[in-house]
Amino acid sequence: MTSYPVPDASGFVKLDAMENPFALPPDLAAKLGEHLAGVALNRYPAPRPDALIDKIKRTMGVPPDCDVLLGNGSDEIISMITVACAKPGAKVLAPEPGFVMYAMSAKFAHVGFVGVPLRADFTLDADAMLAAIAEHEPAVIWLAYPNNPTGTLFDDGAIERIIAAASKSLVVIDEAYQPFAQHSWMPRAGEFDNVVVMRTVSKLGLAGIRLGYLAGRPTWLNEFDKVRPPYNINVLTQAAATFLLDHVDVLDAQAAQLRVERGKLAAEVAALPGAQVFDSAGNFLLVRVPDASAVFETLLSARVLIKNVSKMHPLLANCVRLTVGAPDENARLVAALKLVLN
Repeated sequence: MTSYPVPDASGFVKLDAMENPFALPPDLAAKLGEHLAGVALNRYPAPRPDALIDKIKRTMGVPPDCDVLLGNGSDEIISMITVACAKPGAKVLAPEPGFVMYAMSAKFAHVGFVGVPLRADFTLDADAMLAAIAEHEPAVIWLAYPNNPTGTLFDDGAIERIIAAASKSLVVIDEAYQPFAQHSWMPRAGEFDNVVVMRTVSKLGLAGIRLGYLAGRPTWLNEFDKVRPPYNINVLTQAAATFLLDHVDVLDAQAAQLRVERGKLAAEVAALPGAQVFDSAGNFLLVRVPDASAVFETLLSARVLIKNVSKMHPLLANCVRLTVGAPDENARLVAALKLVLN
């Protein structure tokens, strides 16, 4: 194995990690600084910060019959779920190509990973998923909604078929990019006895504080809490999130602007020779180009950092992933793409 690659982005237009490019407004940032100054750094954090959890429930529309479990980013929640369900012969299942941490966490926990290929257009192959569920009886099924790196928002009817067939499985609906999809399974999180919904505040504009959360029936979350590392959410993250959730309208406005920029960027890139842009419900675009390596290297020389995903899965041949940035960043991206695609 290799460690998770994070390239040095110093001096680059950073469009490789689906981050919100906008900073907090200066007055709000100043108030946040004053709030954080009062944090007791000499004390361990609350293992279960009730005030923050209650605020997440209210702000994010968590159903009243559901509880919330916090993680150090959704990456830690993925790890906790995998470890909690690990036993000899256990397997987890996910569509591919998908988020790499589903398979990596399975490997760390010595759990089998079953990948089910998407269709060529990156839609969910529900029949193949149902066949794999019947054959492997996975402990966990991961469904990213929308999917990374394709940006696909899987069909709700197909997801319902999977939930119904997964009588021996937990279905985790990963809504990391929900601010850009504007569709959610959160209102239905308590409707099923085998479904939980996972989110993060990273894509909303708070990637630096590393906070993910899982919503679902308490019977599930109580089990996952048993493998949660003690004090896993630090005091600065707790304080920052508690404060900023009172100003989530600022972050929602930034997400709305990025949705507009996504449409503009998709149109500009699609107009370039040889570029095929796939529909995206995230804050990124998957683009097939004649030569992904040449595109990546040309952009790198132009000090624009993107993600070359062409080797991740055969369905992603010659594909690159472009994060939607601020207007000036997108302009530099398109200018650099013209150098290689023309």
